[in-house]
Amino acid sequence: MRALIIGCGYVGAPLGARLVQLGHEVYGVRRNPAELAALGIRPIALDITQPGALEQIPGNFDWVVNLVSSSGGGAEEYRRVYVEGNRALAAWAKGRGVKKLVYTSSTSVYAQNDGSAVKESSPAEPTTETSRLLVEAEKEILPAGVVLRVSGIYGPERGHLFKQFLKNEARIPGKGERIINMIHRDDLVEVIIAALKNGRAGEIYNATDDEPVALLNFYRWLAETLGKWMPPFAGEESDAERKRALTSKKVQNRKMKIELGVTLKYPTYRQGYTVEIQRLDAAGELNIEPDPR
Repeated sequence: MRALIIGCGYVGAPLGARLVQLGHEVYGVRRNPAELAALGIRPIALDITQPGALEQIPGNFDWVVNLVSSSGGGAEEYRRVYVEGNRALAAWAKGRGVKKLVYTSSTSVYAQNDGSAVKESSPAEPTTETSRLLVEAEKEILPAGVVLRVSGIYGPERGHLFKQFLKNEARIPGKGERIINMIHRDDLVEVIIAALKNGRAGEIYNATDDEPVALLNFYRWLAETLGKWMPPFAGEESDAERKRALTSKKVQNRKMKIELGVTLKYPTYRQGYTVEIQRLDAAGELNIEPDPR
């Protein structure tokens, strides 16, 4: 297949390399794509968020994956990059005869905060404007494409809570009962490939691992594994956390596993973070800040 990856960065570059390994012809779009050629990906230097950028991409493609990130920003940026960007992409893909279009959204569209299990048919009624715009962005793709709602991505050099823990900057809000959901980058790559092969247009699939975990239990595992103190409790959530409207839910992946045929390499955070800890240790980069306690 001839595949195009838009936003060929942290997830897109290894995705492209894996598709090349499987025998596909892969093109990658990013602003600075110099390192892509070494992975066998044909680089396209382009700022896809600029008007008319899609028309500068040469040729037709069988598969297209949209991994574009807003790089932060507020509602205006989200609308421009995600909603308007997906609208333009869907029209472009139709005109180019694209056979499968996959867009990576976020499980943040589920606003449930009671620890309940959520699946693809659960209400997606987020309370923040940016997450509501993600729902709008999904609607632009769904008539002819596949949407993956992705939970928190971790892996090499990625994992905000893990990095905070190593630097003694982690704090446990409340009683640590908030549930988080994760997926290893390498597993997400395989989920995207499975969606390209087996995903049905107009369908949504949660891309997450097998074990949602309470913050308290996540930090307890890290403390026991690395021989560190548990982070201190911080009382109630901070103003920044309240502003982000952090949720607490158990995202289910049954549909992903059954319909897409995905078998996870790292079914829980324990397997994934064990590999990352070993990688850092072998490279001499496992910098565990001494705890003053």
